[in-house]
Amino acid sequence: MTSPIRIVTAVILDRAGRVLVVRKRGSRAFIQPGGKREAGEQALHTLARELREELGVALRTGGAHALGTFEDDAVNEPGRRVQGESFLVQVDGTPRARAEIAELAWIPLHPPHGVVLAPLSERHVLPAARRWLGAGQAG
Repeated sequence: MTSPIRIVTAVILDRAGRVLVVRKRGSRAFIQPGGKREAGEQALHTLARELREELGVALRTGGAHALGTFEDDAVNEPGRRVQGESFLVQVDGTPRARAEIAELAWIPLHPPHGVVLAPLSERHVLPAARRWLGAGQAG
């Protein structure tokens, strides 16, 4: 059995409480921003690098909250699984689609989201963010 694709993902909220999702070129599903780890790279270093490359924003230090590690079907690599370590983060700068990102969307944290979401986001990451925020631990 093939091992899952290991990624790190971000939940970024705007002031209205909407969450940022991105769509890669050639895909119809939206996913959390983030990406694949390089060999030996720590999770938050991966996230900082990917957010800078794909969105042109800087990961704000000290404000990342681990939401968990989740696994589901990969949307951009048929027949594969993806395992995402997810963080609720804050960023500096205005996100803009760069690199392989075709489109950004700010969606409600609670369904209906109004876009097609990847299983990892819809079934795991966003519910974990809702639970964490609902527990009154954000700030």
